[in-house]
Amino acid sequence: MYKELKKFKVNNQFSFSTDNSLEEVCNATETGSGIFLVYTVDEEVKELIMVGSTGTIQNDGTLKSKNGGLFDKIVNGHQFAKTGRKYSWPAQMKIEKIERLEVYWYETFNDKNKVIPTFVEGQILQNFLDENGRLPRWNVAF
Repeated sequence: MYKELKKFKVNNQFSFSTDNSLEEVCNATETGSGIFLVYTVDEEVKELIMVGSTGTIQNDGTLKSKNGGLFDKIVNGHQFAKTGRKYSWPAQMKIEKIERLEVYWYETFNDKNKVIPTFVEGQILQNFLDENGRLPRWNVAF
């Protein structure tokens, strides 16, 4: 786990395979904003393949979030030029022969923490870039 994530107490994780419905297995908050990390799991090997976030901080310090929070961003966010990860993830998993994903999510902006979601996303991506010389393979750009 990245040390930047330890302070966020509202968090959880879930597993997803192509046999599952992403809407059914996703346990992310529908009201919170923050980040999510997606790992492939092959036997005992885990690889970070994507980091995403949701929620925008306004000039007055308030949070602007889309309806559905982290849950909606994970399930219905656009990726691989298709609408909704609930469709694009299973298709991409079949192409790449990925059996299972583990998704970890963290609420970074709430009553206890006021950390900009894209800031934390950037920290994690920078650490990954420093360690690997590239971004996670499902992150197109940052």
